[in-house]
Formats: sequence, structure tokens, C-alpha cells
Amino acid sequence: MAGKQKDYFSSREAAELLGVAVSTVQTWTNNGQLRAWVTGGGHRRIARNSVELMLRQQQVAAGESELKKLSVVVVEDNAQQLRMYEQQFQAWKMDVRLVTAKDGFEGSIKIGQTLPDVIIADLQMPKLDGFQMIRALKDLSDLQHSLIIVVTGLSENEIKARGGLPDGVHLFIKPVPFENIESLIRQQIKLKTTSISTGTVMEGNI
Repeated sequence: MAGKQKDYFSSREAAELLGVAVSTVQTWTNNGQLRAWVTGGGHRRIARNSVELMLRQQQVAAGESELKKLSVVVVEDNAQQLRMYEQQFQAWKMDVRLVTAKDGFEGSIKIGQTLPDVIIADLQMPKLDGFQMIRALKDLSDLQHSLIIVVTGLSENEIKARGGLPDGVHLFIKPVPFENIESLIRQQIKLKTTSISTGTVMEGNI
């Protein structure tokens, strides 16, 4: 039979759970952020429910911080090109949630799960090409404010011959114009930051 769960943690146990130094836990107990007591032997004990409450608060704060980040999904079947996107985002030092997909089918799934602020996609891809994927996305109300960027090796005439792209999609011809893409994404970050600070819905860019 399992023993009864203790109703306290040591300072070190609390520090490990909360991801901070023992000295930080001691400071929090001194200022009342964590409820604690000292045993007759001089050992500090931190109330379990007090630590668990702080853990929940940390998780909520982390979730809110994640929601504030601009979310970007890049759909590209060329593995080398995909790595270049990842490297560029690191070089730009943007605080974004970057998700990648290697074909239109996987891209559609990840876009549906993420509902990203920005979608960057190729057109010529296996399983489900970019034309089909983007046309389907444009019909989704949850993505009406998403910025859609297409980067393709096809010419504008070839794109028109295949039915073209929906209005408002930003089209670039390869090689990838990273400076243009960076500029568009930074504009989107400013829009999202403004909408969060003012409590308004971000206006669509597409």
C-alpha cells in the first residue's frame, strides 16, 4: 500500500519543481509568496498546496506568453529550403512560434491545428499542392486574418494557367526574397502586438 502523500516540500524540492534556485524559494517564503514553516530541528518546510498553486500560475503565465507570440507555418517540400527558413527566423531573432510541414497535406493539418498568423507556402508539392491547399484555406473563417505568402519557382504566367491564386495572397518567385518576407512578418508582429495591447481584433491583411 502506498504511503500517504506528504503535505510539504523541502526548499530544494520546491526549487526543483518551480525551476528556480533554492535562494529564490527562500525569498518567496520570507515575503509570503509561498507558505512555509520551520520545524523544531530548524528545517524549512514549504506547503505542498502553496507550491502547486504557484506551479499552476506559472503554467497559465507561460500559456498567455505563448499566445502572444506570432505563429508561423512554413509549408515546403524541399528539406534544404525548409532549413533555410528555420535559419533565417533564428537570424531575425523574432519571438515567433515556427511550425514546418513538408507537403500540402501535412501543412493543412498543422495549419488547422495552429490557426497561424502567417502562412508561407510553396506551390509545387506532393500529396496536396499549394494551389489546392491555399484555395481551401481561404474558405476558412478562422484564417481570414492570416497573412498568406507564396514562394514558388513557377512563373506568374504558369500560375495564371493553373487557375491563379486567391486575392490578397503575397506572391514571390524563387529564389526566396527573405528581406521582403522579413518585412511582411515584422509588420504582422506589430499588428498583433497592437491588437493585444488595445484589446481589438487584428485587421486582416489578405
